[in-house]
Amino acid sequence: MTPTFPDLAGASVFVTGGGSGIGAALTEGFLRQGAKVAFIGRSDATAFAESMEAATGTKPLFIQGDISDNASLFAAIDRAAEAHGPVTRLVNNAANDDRHGTLDVTEDYWRRMIDVNLGAYLFASQHVIRGLRDAGLPGRIVNFSSISYIMGNAGYAVYTAANAGITGLTRSLAREFGPDGIRVNALAPGWVLTQKQLDLWADPEGLAAHLGRQCLKEHLAPEHIVAPTLFLASDASAMMTGQAMVVDGGVVTTG
Repeated sequence: MTPTFPDLAGASVFVTGGGSGIGAALTEGFLRQGAKVAFIGRSDATAFAESMEAATGTKPLFIQGDISDNASLFAAIDRAAEAHGPVTRLVNNAANDDRHGTLDVTEDYWRRMIDVNLGAYLFASQHVIRGLRDAGLPGRIVNFSSISYIMGNAGYAVYTAANAGITGLTRSLAREFGPDGIRVNALAPGWVLTQKQLDLWADPEGLAAHLGRQCLKEHLAPEHIVAPTLFLASDASAMMTGQAMVVDGGVVTTG
């Protein structure tokens, strides 16, 4: 059962990639807290938004766009603010964990993957922070990282580099904007078995090997990531900032 975080009721929330995978679970989770949710995604998520209205009684605002295009990203955040008030909770969730060989990486591929997996996190945060400062409001930013770089995983070096960068970005933003009442934390999930993972990467051998590394012998599902995200976005974590919280069933250790 997901706990209730009263301060999220009525909050203006913006989720990148909020129409599928972990992002879809986050959109539903915030809606069930009574938040006003907007999300951006490249694929048409109109049907998902309608299903959320049927399930929760509130329809999220879906804005179709590409997070790696700043004009599209900024316009989406502005539209969310117009509909729901200044965004006070930003969840940078969207990512692309495309597998690749390091020797095959081209300059174009590097730029494209960094734009999606790191650049969009900076620019979304930048635009939301400007809005918070203009309105004189505190805010919460949750940046999705990954345990992949902590494990030193091979097979997607650009992705792991970006996720290491997300943790560094989180700490720097927390330090710079803490005086404005803006908290910035990272959440590093383990291998969450979204439909995309099941379709593209999850084979029986890989699943068994990863489960063997976990202390808790249950595969992670998107639903396992919802409550930790709500916690970081709420006043329950009021004095947490600049932190990277791991939710992985006990694969890596921190501290």
